Amino acid sequence: MKKPLHIVIEGTDGSGKATQVKYLTERFEKEIGEGSVFKIDFPRYGTPSCYFVEKYLHGGFGTAEEVGPYAGSILYAVDRFDNSALIRQHLSEGRHVVCDRFTSANMGHQAGKISDMVERDKYLEWLDYTEFELMKIPRPDMIIFLYVDPEINQRLMDSREDKDYLKGKKKDIHEADMEHMKKASDAFHYVAKKYNWITIDCAPKTAENPEGALLSREEIHEMVWKEITKKIEAM
Repeated sequence: MKKPLHIVIEGTDGSGKATQVKYLTERFEKEIGEGSVFKIDFPRYGTPSCYFVEKYLHGGFGTAEEVGPYAGSILYAVDRFDNSALIRQHLSEGRHVVCDRFTSANMGHQAGKISDMVERDKYLEWLDYTEFELMKIPRPDMIIFLYVDPEINQRLMDSREDKDYLKGKKKDIHEADMEHMKKASDAFHYVAKKYNWITIDCAPKTAENPEGALLSREEIHEMVWKEITKKIEAM
């Protein structure tokens, strides 16, 4: 068996990350066999390591801008650090690991708070060192970035159910701030290009649909699976 992959499904809010992780997990089980994949979501809501992340997203430390990119990143990094051994265990046992979000989420949401590009790159270098070198969090083998325009994101999130960890709210402090969402979207594009992520446009703009037409879940999944298949075959 080839080396198992550590795969991250990343994306702008409302892009259907959880759905694509579910589809991907089921596809691995079907194509490779039962027990061939381990799925893990980040942040790990409801667990001790995620306590301060939830408090942050609920506004307990102030606005996203007030908290800033460095302090905010540390909260999320601790959550991943606490689950690093679990990821390593499954990889060592030959299972593919599929993560719904990872360090890449900070790269978009937190880097979006930094408009100066020199300072943004400094932050990204600091984040990479902190998580993957200092804290020894497992570095992903591939990151698939699902992109949906922020305006479409807002419409999708307005129609979804409340999130349990937000205690009756539909949006966290990131999602409720449209300016933050736009900046994060731009930052995601920047880091996706900088770090050679695989980008999938989930709502491409066409002449018939200039505002963007959301692809079906199945269409997006086939695009995701094609990229993963190419990665596996190249190993």
